[in-house]
Amino acid sequence: MGGRHGGAPSALGRLYAEIAKFGVVGLLGIVVNLAAFNLLRWATDLQTVRASVAATAIAIVGNYIGFRYFTYRGQESGRSLRREAALFAFFSAVGLLIENGVLFGATYGLGLHDALWSNFFKFGGIGVATLFRFWSYRTWVFKSAPQVSVVVRHGYDAAGLVESVEETMTLRAVSLPSPPPRPGPGRVGRSAGT
Repeated sequence: MGGRHGGAPSALGRLYAEIAKFGVVGLLGIVVNLAAFNLLRWATDLQTVRASVAATAIAIVGNYIGFRYFTYRGQESGRSLRREAALFAFFSAVGLLIENGVLFGATYGLGLHDALWSNFFKFGGIGVATLFRFWSYRTWVFKSAPQVSVVVRHGYDAAGLVESVEETMTLRAVSLPSPPPRPGPGRVGRSAGT
């Protein structure tokens, strides 16, 4: 997914790559979340929503590691890891409330207690919470530091200079060649008289 001229990736290409990496970590998190949820329901006497909250907390820890060191590993956020982890924990807690609020409503509001319905609404809650998490993590937690343009001596913006040279070269390659110069009236008269 190269940029305009096959060089650096475009903004849309970077977004697609980010979504793909987020999806890989997210899918692993869903597997961990659902496996832990069902194991806790089967092996303990935890109520459905409590087992779900514990499973979500386990998945959140794994997701942080995946997001920090896979999805957003190349981004310099300009903030400390402690602050980043605190923001991640805050937005993950909001996601936990969204995810388990859906399950809570189905379990206690609709009275759907069996394993099939619990997994269905747990998965639905994960889906809704994932949309929130993607937005909040990329907007607040793993937000990259503002890009500082590279400036060479004499105050020229190197990136802007490269882009303008690229555009000029592209325009020259695409432009039609100009017609050859026509001889002026003075030349025609002299050559005809000789």
